[in-house]
Amino acid sequence: MTLKDRVHKALASQAEIEADEERADALAVPGCCAVDQLTDRTRASVSGVLRSVTLRPREGVPALQAELYDGSGTLDLVWLGRRQITGIEPGRRLRVDGLVCRVNGRRTLFNPRYELRPRPGE
Repeated sequence: MTLKDRVHKALASQAEIEADEERADALAVPGCCAVDQLTDRTRASVSGVLRSVTLRPREGVPALQAELYDGSGTLDLVWLGRRQITGIEPGRRLRVDGLVCRVNGRRTLFNPRYELRPRPGE
């Protein structure tokens, strides 16, 4: 660890430290990129932790919506036609793959392929 890294860690807030740790964990997964680097209408693989999971019907169709955080930003995940998915819960780590689009200015993946990742300590 360089002197610059030690000074940054000493002066950083707890939220900044957690974001740095999450970003490092997410980018350690082979083939994954950072959320803040995603561009519209491109295929991407992203790894992170689910911050929230909610049921939000869209035009009368059930839709499970989750927010994935990787330390650099958030990505909305939407599974249309689903009310729940086993293992998709707040605090769970995931790797997702899909086509990035913007919905109301937010990066979103519809019906992404996903892989459950172990929680820290598992």
